[in-house]
Amino acid sequence: MEADDIDPQAAAAIEWRDQVPLPHSRWGVRLFRLFERATTWLQNRDLPSVGRVIDRTVPGPEGALDARLYLPDGEGPFPTVVYFHGGGFVFGSVATHEWLCRHLATESGCGVLSVDYRLAPEHPFPAAVEDADAAVRWAAAEPDAVAGDGTLAVAGDSAGGALAAITALMAAERGDPALDYQLLVYPGVGVDRDQQSVRDHAGIVLSEADLAFFEDCYFGSEIHRRNPYADPTNAADCSGVAPATVVTAGFDPLRDGGQAYADQLAADGVDTRSVNYEAMVHGFMTLRDVDRARAAIADVGGDLADALGS
Repeated sequence: MEADDIDPQAAAAIEWRDQVPLPHSRWGVRLFRLFERATTWLQNRDLPSVGRVIDRTVPGPEGALDARLYLPDGEGPFPTVVYFHGGGFVFGSVATHEWLCRHLATESGCGVLSVDYRLAPEHPFPAAVEDADAAVRWAAAEPDAVAGDGTLAVAGDSAGGALAAITALMAAERGDPALDYQLLVYPGVGVDRDQQSVRDHAGIVLSEADLAFFEDCYFGSEIHRRNPYADPTNAADCSGVAPATVVTAGFDPLRDGGQAYADQLAADGVDTRSVNYEAMVHGFMTLRDVDRARAAIADVGGDLADALGS
């Protein structure tokens, strides 16, 4: 499942993370978010061009949600991909994932609507899920507002991959909205400390302490941990959910959970493509100096283009 060594470009790109460990307290979370905002300009230097970028808000259950729409070149309308950023449900924003979303819009030929959702620990489950579901239902009901042609997919990485999977499950069980595809990039689902990937690779980007902190912040209470709308691997039946691409990374502690969910989807009859980047780490598709990241975005963008007809 993993290569002999981490890709050298990826290893160099994550080296700084050892110098800035993730905080595990509410006060530390606030400080790290300030650090994240202050350094986003560096991450977003020389951004790839797209046809148009539109900042807007999306109606949420507890107020408006900030969102950014990336449209490819052309007149449109376009298929729409609703995207949810990673960050353990605690960190991350539209801004931290701008480079990835711009490339995804270009490679897929789709409009990519990147949505900010409420973060834990201030807003534990089900806040993020409610926001994600509201954004997807809004995009389905208002295609003109996103230059959409009526076809719709969900996508996300890490915590955002979990949200994409959950919204796809909710849509299937509810029968609305109709989703054409789901793209789950190293999704944070079904994580268990006994998994081989956690035992072998915790400490690379994400430590066991990070995983435990994120889980505590997100679930809020033990009672939610077996809720399929909190973690879709708890679902008894996934048949009927949208076809999927599930991306995992060889040196990612979340690898086995993501792969298990891909297997679960396939076993329930869902058309599922599973791809594992053996030499990559968690978060690699946001690492702009890693050649394999660009190639991976082009690959999954092709999946979206094929599925949505763009």
